[in-house]
Amino acid sequence: MTGFKNFILRGNLVELAVAFIMATAFAAVVTATVNVIMGVIGKAGGHPDFSTYTPGGLLIGAWLTAVIAFVVLSAVVYFGIVKPYTVARERWSPSTEPGTPEDVKLLQEIRDLLAAQGSAASTGAATPPIG
Repeated sequence: MTGFKNFILRGNLVELAVAFIMATAFAAVVTATVNVIMGVIGKAGGHPDFSTYTPGGLLIGAWLTAVIAFVVLSAVVYFGIVKPYTVARERWSPSTEPGTPEDVKLLQEIRDLLAAQGSAASTGAATPPIG
């Protein structure tokens, strides 16, 4: 029973559940937005569903509807979510200055000390003890 309790109370599982619920709700909003835009396209073009469109007897209408819906969906997600999120993140949480992490600096110092010891040993000079 303890293992099950630990599994249920894990932070990652709760975060994943919340993300799934939010994604499901968000998908409904995006789908409704795409339907509105497809309706506008339908008003301009005569019909928002091109499933019955058969030029030369080929049934490409369903494919054409899917492509247009995909492009509209991509535009809604990019301009409605990605772009505003990126602008807000840069405005309220600017990226940190690029620099060398402390562990990399330490490794570089060790490398330089070892290189200095190696060059001193090859010239016959006495090497100072490390530390």
